[in-house]
Amino acid sequence: MNKLKTWFGRLSLTERRSIASLGALALIIAVALLINNPVIVGVSAVKRELPIYCVERDNKCASLSFDAAWGNEDTQELIDILARYNVKATFFVVGQWVDKFPESVKALHDAGHEVMNHSNDHAHFSRLSSEQIISDINACNDKIESVTGVRPTLFRCPYGEYDDNVIKSVNSMGMTAVQWDVDSLDWKDLPASEISQRVTSRAQAGSIILFHNAAKNTPAALPEIIETLIADGFELVPISEILLTGDYEIDNTGRQCRLKDT
Repeated sequence: MNKLKTWFGRLSLTERRSIASLGALALIIAVALLINNPVIVGVSAVKRELPIYCVERDNKCASLSFDAAWGNEDTQELIDILARYNVKATFFVVGQWVDKFPESVKALHDAGHEVMNHSNDHAHFSRLSSEQIISDINACNDKIESVTGVRPTLFRCPYGEYDDNVIKSVNSMGMTAVQWDVDSLDWKDLPASEISQRVTSRAQAGSIILFHNAAKNTPAALPEIIETLIADGFELVPISEILLTGDYEIDNTGRQCRLKDT
């Protein structure tokens, strides 16, 4: 070691800098090789559990969905508007909303709309254990089924929040977690024209569109949205009809896709 120090000390400043540069390069190469090691990549590239945001579809179809958690002043108006265009939608309802407005839940079902699960009390699910999540979802399922006679198969996370534990828990119940790829932002009380423009400019084949019941300007925006989408060649169907059946995968954007041949 002393001989190495003596040798290094006799080198010129330029020679020392050259050796230091080579050492830095060697370190960079070693780090790059380590990062790209298949074992390291395999550990770091763990696939996230995702809900379905949209669907790979060959035909031009989309789904209108409404979250019902708080008020109920416009539910019948939404039913009437949808009926005018013979459009069926999917309503994700909270169990406590079912407790308050069972007649509206029945009216939605009787009108041919899907009534699905939006949790029992709109809790932050990422803070709950798997057992708590399953218990909460089942409580809401029981309430919906008692009114409609149909047990929900789809679930939308409160606040749109989820983590791997939430999605795994939903999947373990044989249910499907569903988000959206087109957000109307109607809960912000945007003008009807702005809501309509946001939705119609963003909708694509396989889109799932998010609205809320009891949002101030949704009833005013909905007719123009439906008319524009239909004129543009869209078929508007409930979410259960837009989802793929059989073997599928969910890509890293949340898009439900057919399994590709390998």
